[in-house]
Amino acid sequence: MADEAPLTAPLLLRSVGLLADGPAVWGRPFSASGPGVFVIELPSPPATARIELTRVGKWIEQVPTLRLDGEVATSRAVAARIAGFWIPSTSVLYIGSSTTSVAGRVAAIDATGLGERRPYAGGHWLKLLTGLDKARVWWARTGAIEEYEDALFGAFSEAVPAADRERLPDRNVVLPFANLRSTAGDRKAHGLSGYLVPEDVDRPRKVTPRVTELPPGDADGASGLPPTRAAGGTTRRAPRPKTPAASTASRPAGGRAPSPALQAAGDPTYLSTEGIARLHEELAELTTVRRPEVIARIKAAKELGDLKENADYTAAREEQSFLEGRIAQIEGLLRSATVIETAGPDGRVHLGSSVSVEEVEGGGAVDVYRIVGSAEADPAAGRISNASPVGRALIGRSVGEIVNVATPRGATAYRIVAIE
Repeated sequence: MADEAPLTAPLLLRSVGLLADGPAVWGRPFSASGPGVFVIELPSPPATARIELTRVGKWIEQVPTLRLDGEVATSRAVAARIAGFWIPSTSVLYIGSSTTSVAGRVAAIDATGLGERRPYAGGHWLKLLTGLDKARVWWARTGAIEEYEDALFGAFSEAVPAADRERLPDRNVVLPFANLRSTAGDRKAHGLSGYLVPEDVDRPRKVTPRVTELPPGDADGASGLPPTRAAGGTTRRAPRPKTPAASTASRPAGGRAPSPALQAAGDPTYLSTEGIARLHEELAELTTVRRPEVIARIKAAKELGDLKENADYTAAREEQSFLEGRIAQIEGLLRSATVIETAGPDGRVHLGSSVSVEEVEGGGAVDVYRIVGSAEADPAAGRISNASPVGRALIGRSVGEIVNVATPRGATAYRIVAIE
């Protein structure tokens, strides 16, 4: 396709079998409701990226956590790195999609400031460019969003001339200028990190307590809306008192505790050195073996034909979804982990201790438990959480003490035989 004509948004959409609609002018409202994919392009691409240096400076000032290759960098260094991903042979700047409204997603990108997370952080490199008011949006409505978005990325990469590819800082992951990640999970090696404001300070606003008087009949549930959502989509929640422990009714089926990745942001994640090593090993397996395998399966499945009725493609994408979720969970655990230190010489049970216990009325059988954080608890392997009933009861106790534990089968008394 690159030998036939310059790569434009309509040509890119047609190359994957979609009829292009548009164009709409960037920054202006347009009608494109429903799910679909879209492409943002310039009328004609300049030879180099026209990045406004003052915008980069304000970005760094707003987001002081921004790093380039792990180091604090100047505006010029950041701008130079980003400009290196400019592809002069194409007018295409960004490929995106929406499951609800293409026009709504484009408007959300336009409304999101550089470095902010909301309404939508995708495509924020667009905000670095001058002349963006001349950009155009082309789109196509489709229900097979992920399939066609993935196909658009593949067609784009194949259309980039070899000369342009050789000049890119990352020649393996070739994406439009403002895309940092493909649908398949491939990421540009741009070297930037911490470039979005932290979650807890995103769009800071002053909160003023307010009491809303409701007329009779508009109490929770009376209007037909969910009790936590008011008309217009605004969620309002009254403060709830903290409870000592979650009720069993609020736990997922099977009685398992919530995943550590879903814990409150302030909750510490305790991991032993062995647990951290296991997570690093699993992460290496997932990112260097499993992820490339799944990406290869997706690519192979795409070549079989119609994406809507391609069972191999669907299965591979589902597996990729679970895989990326687990990778994100492990990375989150490793970032927030507090390493369990070796238990002190005070002879008491601590987090990280191995405890031998016997049931007082159990005939003398001894069980050995390792007290760990909930993130690496595995009762079948003898690792129990410090938050579990048995773990809570054992913490702080000494050899010879008897502890009573409330278990599903009733209260059980354990005698501590040894602590290591």
